[in-house]
Amino acid sequence: MKDSDTATRVTATGTIQKLGMSTFQYGTHVLKTENKTYALKSTFSLDPYLDKKVTIKGKKVSGYPLEGGPDLVDVSMVKL
Repeated sequence: MKDSDTATRVTATGTIQKLGMSTFQYGTHVLKTENKTYALKSTFSLDPYLDKKVTIKGKKVSGYPLEGGPDLVDVSMVKL
C-alpha cells in the first residue's frame, strides 16, 4: 500500500534566493538546485539562508505549479 503523503514530501538541496521579478508570483523565496527550481513559502523567515547552499524539507502545496511555474513547497526544515 502506497503512502499518499510520500508523493507530496520534498527534500532538495540548492541555493535559496529571494523571489524577485518572475513569471510566477507565488512563494517568498526560490530554491535553485542543479536541475530544478522550487518556489518556497514558510512560517519562519528564510532570509538567514539567502545565497547559502542548504537542504530543505517540506511538502508540495496542492494546486501548484501554476502556468508553467515551479512547484510550491511549504518548508518545514532548513539545514546548512
